[in-house]
Amino acid sequence: MARKKHRVVVKSELCKGCDLCIVYCKKGVLASSEDLNKAGYHYASPDDSKECTGCMVCVLVCPEVAIEVYGE
Repeated sequence: MARKKHRVVVKSELCKGCDLCIVYCKKGVLASSEDLNKAGYHYASPDDSKECTGCMVCVLVCPEVAIEVYGE
């Protein structure tokens, strides 16, 4: 049976760069962006070369509710 693929979406303008999602992602799907959002924060950014398992931990730890995970 094929595993379901998941996609992480970060609302960059809501992210305050706390990096909690990066720390808690066991697969290393999220990383800090080189770019800044309008508020001047290095926001979290998904690494599309890594496979998200859809565990939703990043969604749960994000204090700004800036992350969504979608099954594909």
